[in-house]
Amino acid sequence: MTKKTTIYKYTKRMNHDKILDIVKENYPEALIADGFNSAIVGYTNEGKLVYRVAKMIDILMTRDEMSEEDAQEYIDYNVLGAYVGEMTPIYIYTE
Repeated sequence: MTKKTTIYKYTKRMNHDKILDIVKENYPEALIADGFNSAIVGYTNEGKLVYRVAKMIDILMTRDEMSEEDAQEYIDYNVLGAYVGEMTPIYIYTE
């Protein structure tokens, strides 16, 4: 039987830093996309962090002064194209 993945999203009472603390404490094997903590929107029942791609692009545009096209290309190649094991984070596209 296939195990269903549940994504837990944060509420106004739980920001991305709180989610990161929960995941680090309960799932020490979880992988973290360095420099993108503010793009965290939740975590799964397996302890995988969930990131919002649009926010990651915004971070690169602001922090690294990349164009939107360069930031998207960076995310596509260096983040979305990288599988680093079972605990690879999940990246989602949202409005």
